[in-house]
Amino acid sequence: MQQQLEMGFILFYLWYLTEYLIRYFSGQKSYAAYRAISFEREAYQNEADPGYLLHRPFWAFLRYI
Repeated sequence: MQQQLEMGFILFYLWYLTEYLIRYFSGQKSYAAYRAISFEREAYQNEADPGYLLHRPFWAFLRYI
């Protein structure tokens, strides 16, 4: 949700879909392409940290590209 607020909903979903399609058409299976999306990688990497959003840098997902 924080990612959507930073980018705006339309840009977020365009970026999300574009990343998914690039990964899917580069040969990854559907689930692997989904898990490789930078937004999802950030979320899975930090899901165990309940205070992550309190210290999360702005546009932090970019480091997972």
